[in-house]
Amino acid sequence: MTGRRLTSLLAYVTTATAGASLLTGCGVLPGATGGSREPITVMTWAPDQTRATNMPGMPAMAQAYARWVNSQGGIDGHELRILTCNEYNTTTGAAACARRAVREKAVAVVGSYSQNGRAFMAPLEAAGIPYIGGYGISEDEFTSPLSYPVNGGQASLIAGHGMQLAASCRKVSLVRPDTLAGDKFPELLNSGLRKASHRSAVDIPALEDAAEYTDSAIKAREKAGDEDGCVTAVLGERTQTFFDSFRRLPQQDGDGGNGDGSGDGSGDDSDGKKDGVRISSVLGSVGQPVIDRTGGAHSPFEGAFVTGWYPEASDKSWAPMRKVIQEHAFADNRVDPADAGVQTTWIAYTVLKEVVESLDADEITATQIAFALDRGARIDTGGLTPTLRWKYEDLLGAPGFPRIVNHEVTFQVVRKGQLVAQRPGFVDVGETVLSAP
Repeated sequence: MTGRRLTSLLAYVTTATAGASLLTGCGVLPGATGGSREPITVMTWAPDQTRATNMPGMPAMAQAYARWVNSQGGIDGHELRILTCNEYNTTTGAAACARRAVREKAVAVVGSYSQNGRAFMAPLEAAGIPYIGGYGISEDEFTSPLSYPVNGGQASLIAGHGMQLAASCRKVSLVRPDTLAGDKFPELLNSGLRKASHRSAVDIPALEDAAEYTDSAIKAREKAGDEDGCVTAVLGERTQTFFDSFRRLPQQDGDGGNGDGSGDGSGDDSDGKKDGVRISSVLGSVGQPVIDRTGGAHSPFEGAFVTGWYPEASDKSWAPMRKVIQEHAFADNRVDPADAGVQTTWIAYTVLKEVVESLDADEITATQIAFALDRGARIDTGGLTPTLRWKYEDLLGAPGFPRIVNHEVTFQVVRKGQLVAQRPGFVDVGETVLSAP
């Protein structure tokens, strides 16, 4: 037995012995493949059981992906080992996850969610570890030379959402987090509204983790007006809470809900409106799981406009992911194929798989992966995104978001409890993002 194979076997036995630690914030999923090629260790992190946005489906999808790919012989013969970590929506949590990735010699962090980019990117950059396919919520994901985003992040979503709303809304109220990241949302939304010479939205900052949003809802409704007004909320997991407060607002005087005296007193109609105001949001703040939880076809989101990164969940392009989930995560209710975090993780691991296969090496290092991506490895995601490539000439170069390479979004609407395409195909919002201050 060669020294490398003996080392690999000993590493596998050690990992398998210690592999029961998924009960804590961080865990490891032992692989199941063998062979002459060295195992690959990567990490996926996300917040879980916090008061703000939680993304438990992302590490769970990573684990399911590893079970699937290892059952197929690994990635180009390499056993895939997954480290998971709970970053708790805190800077200390994110930094701790990044330091653990360095300590355990991860060759990449893949398909993760964290708002705390400064806290996690510095340790990764110091160790030369690439960050592949983060959720797109932190600015550092679009500035670090070691970050390889698979979507256009919140910047593309919100700029695209302005374009989507401009055609239907006379006035727009934007309810967004009162955070540094949230401070950028108004200008991004306005850049999309300006594409149709639309007036700017009314900016309404709100607490990211509030238990209710009555005051913000009242202000948003008043500013939107009752004549083709729109209220959009981008509050992550708390968006549902906001629209629950919005739904409970007293009916405005002189409005019967449907405008013809036939309202039921709720102020709602079947076209996604309350008191003549249409609601809207972006994927990640509103998605199919939220719509299902809040009543499906009877959800308050019925008729709402939603801007997404990817095709709707029913699109045939998701069939390979759905098959993997059905066969390797069927009993794990954290893994919802309609969840944007799960979808992003699937795409991120698609990138990892293709770049490792392109290297065709017995040992894979973080430096090799980053070098291959920088040199222009082209990633085909099966129609879920445009072909991805991160050479210098592929970067959008937008102020604050220079690393965006995928600046296409989809316009969707909720009909009969399902997110469906409002218009077919992708919409390029690159110029709109570039025009934002």
